[in-house]
Amino acid sequence: MAGKQSMKVAVVQPLPGIGDTIWHLPHIRAIAAHVGGPVTLIAKPRSAAHQIFAAEETVNDYLWIDRNPDKGRGKDDGIRALGFVTRLRQQRFDRIYLLHHSKTLALWTALAGIPERFGYGYGVQKLFLNRRPFLAPSDLPLHPYLQASAWLQRAGIAMTEAEPRLPIAPAAHHAVLERLGSADAIVMIGLGSSEPYKQWGVANFTALAEALLRRGWPRIALVGGPAEAMMAEEIISRLGALAPRAVQAVGWTLGEVAALCGLCAFYVGNDTGVLNIAAAVGIQTFGLFGATEPLSHSARIVPIQPPGGYEKEGGTARITVEAVLGVIDASRSH
Repeated sequence: MAGKQSMKVAVVQPLPGIGDTIWHLPHIRAIAAHVGGPVTLIAKPRSAAHQIFAAEETVNDYLWIDRNPDKGRGKDDGIRALGFVTRLRQQRFDRIYLLHHSKTLALWTALAGIPERFGYGYGVQKLFLNRRPFLAPSDLPLHPYLQASAWLQRAGIAMTEAEPRLPIAPAAHHAVLERLGSADAIVMIGLGSSEPYKQWGVANFTALAEALLRRGWPRIALVGGPAEAMMAEEIISRLGALAPRAVQAVGWTLGEVAALCGLCAFYVGNDTGVLNIAAAVGIQTFGLFGATEPLSHSARIVPIQPPGGYEKEGGTARITVEAVLGVIDASRSH
């Protein structure tokens, strides 16, 4: 990191998902390099940024903003937002970068008295920001990754990474190796799903797991959150004699999941946060994009779609096991 940082700088990334957080890693790094030192990341608790970035040197602190959790009311909604503004003021930031179009968050940074306030400047938001550049209205429909990239370009902040590259904490790597017992070639199967219409289901994942194991892959790892625990158990029970070759990596910390990704040959599974972790760690990532437009921010993500393209209702269900195996075979034969 060039130079010595003399300012206290914050970056706001308020989108709640794991993928949202990973998408913005190149932008956070670019800003940290630009200001000459690590930054404080302001994010939502659901992002689990402190787990994802456990080994990330460009972020040295976190400030949590609890707004609209799962469409409910958080600790910083309504009149309680004054508490967040107070916490923001107490941090005595010299400069803040708002990687979002929220006018409310921009207002709060102004009320907190932060001297230099940068952001996208959409509509009313620009009234609460005091530094340019601003994005053009035509940039508003862009994917968040492309929005942030466009703003950095306008600001003259060099973005040296074309896609997210997530470091793995050595402690998490060692912990996962101890759990696995060996580093035999593993295929990661991602069971997690933020929405029901993105879920491929037990029957499909069981058939895929069985096919991969019968093709000679030594082990598979079924990865998901606590909500997928019963699903993973059902898949393993259906594998019968092949079950001992399945690792149930459900409910692990995201740092451990990242470390597991680093030991895997590739990822295949739902469009979810773990998919983004796998791609950022650097393994080939086969994503089931039956319900949403495929992600394009990473060259490591290989999208698998149903005939006719994605469709929210029933699209994921139309992706066949044979089609998934065909894409994997075609991609890995090169």
